[in-house]
Amino acid sequence: MELLDRYLQAVQFWLPKDQKQDIIAELSEDLRSQIEEKEAELGRKLAESELEAILQRCGSPLAVASRYLPQRSLIGPTLFPLYRFVLGILVLGAVVPRCLTWIAFLIFDPADQGYLNMGNMLDTVVYFAFFTTLGFAIIEWTGVQLHVLNYWNPRKLRPAKDPNRIPLFNSSFEIGAAVIFNTWFIQVMWPRPMIEIFSIKIMLAPAWQIFFWAFVLLNSLNLALSAANLFRPYWSQSRAAVRLLLDLVGGSVFCWLLKAHLLRGLSVSSLSESKAEVLTSTINSLMGKALPFAVVMLVVIFLIGIFRLQRVWKTDRGGGLIAQAVGRITSSMVTGKS
Repeated sequence: MELLDRYLQAVQFWLPKDQKQDIIAELSEDLRSQIEEKEAELGRKLAESELEAILQRCGSPLAVASRYLPQRSLIGPTLFPLYRFVLGILVLGAVVPRCLTWIAFLIFDPADQGYLNMGNMLDTVVYFAFFTTLGFAIIEWTGVQLHVLNYWNPRKLRPAKDPNRIPLFNSSFEIGAAVIFNTWFIQVMWPRPMIEIFSIKIMLAPAWQIFFWAFVLLNSLNLALSAANLFRPYWSQSRAAVRLLLDLVGGSVFCWLLKAHLLRGLSVSSLSESKAEVLTSTINSLMGKALPFAVVMLVVIFLIGIFRLQRVWKTDRGGGLIAQAVGRITSSMVTGKS
């Protein structure tokens, strides 16, 4: 029953982490019993519209989740899951990227003190917390949520899916992009005293050879990982950890590339030597100024990788516990029979 699975998934999103599985199991059993009773009464399987009516009577996912939460006076149980979610997003968005960016600049650019000033981060957190709490308290006491929560439809809930499944298109696209990039990169950017692209002669520093082989190696490893994901389209702990490591190393190498000032000179037929020198200096300067944006992207990549690894670990851990429970039940049944 896809509609039921989507409904349970939507309810689960708002529940406390330590109670999700138990509550969803109880709610699922209750809803399935209602469905079975209705089917027994009608003598046939329920149509999608009839299943939708049962879910509508049960209530919106947010309202159902609020019934399992402790009562609070300032913000009631119906709005509290949404309040906690919004406040968490705002606070994490203000604190985590800033802290990780600060740490990244300590590593990559410690001499630039302008990026090391944390400023009024505490004031920002207090600001977000105060006005978010005030807004939800006003909504709670004015009763606006009673009208808002009625506008939902089971058919419009997000489809239930396995978050650890890797789409075939993603792996295929990554493989194709990696092959094309490596082929072009090796042919055009092979380390030599001068590289010519579209009649533009580019002189690079000898250190380019290090970056060149680093990028080729990283792209080849990513290609191998994408190929493994193509035949095993589910994230495992080991492959999620490898992806996180490759992304971090690749992002770090790119950040160092922006600081290395590898461009030694340009030669363009339409430019004089003096203008080419100015253009070379400008490009190196722009690459240096792009470093903060590259560091921010590295932070985002790190957060995505950590989230994926944690999700896979939780899934594997849950599966392991289920397998142990099944094993114990099977063992007890065999012992009882013998």
